[in-house]
Amino acid sequence: MTSAPLSPQRLDRFARHIVLPEIGGAGQVALTQKHVVIVGLGGIGSPALQYLAAAGIGHFTLIDDDVVDTSNLQRQTIFTSRDVGYGKATSARRWLANFDETLQVEISDTRIGSDNAGALIGSADLVLDGTDNFATRLAVSDACVSTTVPLLSAAVGRFQGQVGAFAGHLPGQPCYRCFVGDAFDAEDCDTCAEDGMLGAMAGWAGTFGAMQGVRALLQGVSAFGDPQFGKLHILDGMKPGMRTLTIAKDSACKGCGAITADPSQ
Repeated sequence: MTSAPLSPQRLDRFARHIVLPEIGGAGQVALTQKHVVIVGLGGIGSPALQYLAAAGIGHFTLIDDDVVDTSNLQRQTIFTSRDVGYGKATSARRWLANFDETLQVEISDTRIGSDNAGALIGSADLVLDGTDNFATRLAVSDACVSTTVPLLSAAVGRFQGQVGAFAGHLPGQPCYRCFVGDAFDAEDCDTCAEDGMLGAMAGWAGTFGAMQGVRALLQGVSAFGDPQFGKLHILDGMKPGMRTLTIAKDSACKGCGAITADPSQ
């Protein structure tokens, strides 16, 4: 498919990207053709959406079954007091429409799980998961493996965050289940209501996730395209600092363990 050139207005909007040799015009055009699914529009999903939209991603699917609460406004930056009581997915779509009316946007306010995750994310180029429980994260991870969609998984709590890129559908690459294992359900994950969270920490994790998303989407297109699959970046807001771990593929993983070699060889 031939890439359509950017209009003068779009060239002006993304000029600061285009002049970066690591992204350039080819990278910017590629971003406009990408489809990103964001699962969870909370403390991570909100800033991630803002910077992915600002980067020029052309197509979004937004998934969240929750409504905006006053307590969300401390860290969920796309919402205002006028959104309290309304669905997060609907409010996020409204924010996108005000920010850039050219974007293609679908929403789902149905809770995502193992029964519908594949249908919701299967057409995407990338999934960014910022949800707050392991049951949902594992359902999303398994669906990403089965539909061969790369996954960025981000989490945050108190003064710490983590962002990891997973491609368990590829030979030798781990999935999120390789990282956390199987022994989790919806009750296993502490919530920010119980433990607290620095609002800016959610912003750091979300915007770092957006940057890693741009990296993954530009693989094979520009010099910035490095998906860093199997790398987990741990963010420490108290120091502050960051360290990076490599996640190994688990050959016994229920999500991706069967994918161990290139079937063409």
